[in-house]
Amino acid sequence: MNRQSIPLLSPAVGTSREVVAFHFGPKNSGQKIYIQSSLHADETPAMLTTVLLKRRLVELEAQGLLKAEIVLVPVANPVGLGQHVLGQFIGRFETGSGKNFNRHFMQFTTLLDRAKDRLGPDAQQNRNLIRELVREQLDAQKPLTEYESLQLALLKLSYDADVVIDLHCSLEAVMHVYTSEAGWPEIEPLARYLRSEASLLATDSGGQAFDEAHSLLWWHLQQQMPAGKPVATGTVAVTIECRGQRDVSYVVAQQDADALVDYLTHRKAIEGKAKPLPELPTPATPLAGSEQFYAPVSGILVHRVKIGDWIRAGDALFDIVDPLTDETTTITSNTEGVLYMRRAIRFVTAGAPLGRVTGTKAFRTGVLLGA
Repeated sequence: MNRQSIPLLSPAVGTSREVVAFHFGPKNSGQKIYIQSSLHADETPAMLTTVLLKRRLVELEAQGLLKAEIVLVPVANPVGLGQHVLGQFIGRFETGSGKNFNRHFMQFTTLLDRAKDRLGPDAQQNRNLIRELVREQLDAQKPLTEYESLQLALLKLSYDADVVIDLHCSLEAVMHVYTSEAGWPEIEPLARYLRSEASLLATDSGGQAFDEAHSLLWWHLQQQMPAGKPVATGTVAVTIECRGQRDVSYVVAQQDADALVDYLTHRKAIEGKAKPLPELPTPATPLAGSEQFYAPVSGILVHRVKIGDWIRAGDALFDIVDPLTDETTTITSNTEGVLYMRRAIRFVTAGAPLGRVTGTKAFRTGVLLGA
């Protein structure tokens, strides 16, 4: 194991932070896996999973069983870890600018034109050339803020990975994953090992999130390049939501860390016999088919169903009770699917997001991610 410390741009005199990455396995193996956790810093279940995963990777490396380079970043957001307001942990947004830590990553759009003139008939050579162009673009960046330097540091660690695994958690949720339609065949085994109860697919969710900063580049290249200049897929990426913020336990974190090891074994990044693939609890569905619910009025929020319940159209999901008038407003589902996440709130203001149910028919357009 090699420990790497990457200093971030100091936002003020007398302060400094760093991103710490742990590198395992052979560098020139032909396969690189990148795993990070808690890009929204208050995602503790994901962080505990990486702690247990790191312990396992240390053992596997000592046994000579690692066949791929594996880069692990247990704390992907040291900036957010330091943000507390009156005892409340604020990790999703940078408090200075209001920016979401997992939005507006570099999209490499200018690289498309540069690549067209330099690509040839060999798909693998083209992939290597594109990665070199990405590295050059990253090296040319001059971040102006700590936020920008954090995003740049993470991209430099991950841009040349074959698989990018971004571990998060929601507020209250079941295990679920986000990936692209093109990446789903390679990610489906991981969803099975994780026993993901919802798998949401979107090529471009509109948020410029970390995972799509990797996958979208290759999708665009493959769509735009002529047949004589084929492009092999460089990176498949997935965001994993490790249930809810309060789901912190050794048992659950070990289960998820073991699932990641099973997947890496399946990919031959770890030597050994891969475990049989479990059944996927529910089929993958389009992210654009998920119904999102919002509070039409303010009041006390009462949950009528449990996280992970199978919902049918017309089922009552939430009641909002006005404590002054005693009036109750009931929110029902228009969609059949799994209630896979909800907000950890029990008193809502008008317009507050409440939760989401998967759906098989895409009906939403534009930005598909929350703020």
